[in-house]
Amino acid sequence: MKSIDVVLGLQWGDEGKGKVVDVLAPRYDVVARFQGGPNAGHSVCFNGTGFVLHTVPSGIFRQGSVNIIGNGVVVDPVILMEEVAQIEANGIRTGEKLKIAKRASLILPTHRILDAAQEASKGKSKIGSTLKGIGPAYTDKAGRASLRIGDISAPDFKERYATLKAAHLREISSLGYTEFDITEYEQRWFAAVEAMTRFEFIDNEVDINRRLDEGATVLAEGAQGSLLDIDFGTYPFVTSSSTLCAGACTGLGVAPSRIGQVFGIFKAYCTRVGSGPFPTELDNETGDTLRRIGGEYGATTGRPRRCGWLDLVALKYTVKLNGATALIMMKCDVLSGFDTIRVCTGYEMDGRSIDWFPYEAADRPVTPIYKEFKGWKGDLSGIRTYDALPVELKDYIAFIERYTGVPVKVISIGKDRDATLFR
Repeated sequence: MKSIDVVLGLQWGDEGKGKVVDVLAPRYDVVARFQGGPNAGHSVCFNGTGFVLHTVPSGIFRQGSVNIIGNGVVVDPVILMEEVAQIEANGIRTGEKLKIAKRASLILPTHRILDAAQEASKGKSKIGSTLKGIGPAYTDKAGRASLRIGDISAPDFKERYATLKAAHLREISSLGYTEFDITEYEQRWFAAVEAMTRFEFIDNEVDINRRLDEGATVLAEGAQGSLLDIDFGTYPFVTSSSTLCAGACTGLGVAPSRIGQVFGIFKAYCTRVGSGPFPTELDNETGDTLRRIGGEYGATTGRPRRCGWLDLVALKYTVKLNGATALIMMKCDVLSGFDTIRVCTGYEMDGRSIDWFPYEAADRPVTPIYKEFKGWKGDLSGIRTYDALPVELKDYIAFIERYTGVPVKVISIGKDRDATLFR
């Protein structure tokens, strides 16, 4: 009986999951997204061409792979079909390679308006939503009101749509939000729904378990990051789904006993988009330098990312939550040139030192306790073996392994899929 391996982010998202899935995909028969929606932005770069995927799994570029949008995902048909068009414009066929779970929920045009209305009503307390309708879509799912992919073929689909739309418009009106017109987007939405029917809508829980029973290899792809998890993230500044390994079980319909390797991805430093606590944030020239060298702007929103040193307290927390069996370290090349690199190994809170990620971190300031490392110089882009890395970088990696108790198995030193070292 085959297990399902999982790839997920261990920080606040933007760790580089798209590149990692693309690199690992040739080892798997199936790549399946298990949560999130078009708020995700998974970047893939090869042969000098870059792609940003919001809904389609990142294995789509690999020949022979089956890519499944799982039941835990929320789908905006317009964004999905625009993405498909971009992929196919580059000569990559999606037809038989892409399948969509019937139980995945739809994002309606009014979900997007409701998202904007709710965010506007929060004023200075806003979450930092991507305004893609993700939160309202998951709210409807939890409230047993959402439309799902499988409903598209129902004879009364448009009537169900109209009922849910009317409920949304009432809520939008109650928030006093009036600056919107969904007419044009709604027309595009129905056209995209029709275009989606060329893909196979599946009972993905049946499909994936059958494939596993028959010996297929499956890689589950997570979106966002563990510190944005609805339960264990920095609530309320979180996303609306379970971003942890446990989310792969509910988002694809597989039992916990079928989980195999858990690949946890993290950057060599930290970034965050939107509001919320960030203990190691560098609101200074060093943070600006990290942003500039790392190109730290949101793949979905284009917003500048907040940048800071690596937080090992938070990383060890998410390693434990996910049961990570291997770590994948991204963007080591961005740190090249710093004389000194700092890493957080503890917090000062309420006059005492702690070495765990506390509940209070969401609304109470914590001061990071740092350990300093000597930096490394030079261009890493041409390196293709671990042994050839600077000794200072290898010391940095070794410390991370000791602190977390998990080996760093893959190291990324550039955007392209070839700039990846396996240990």
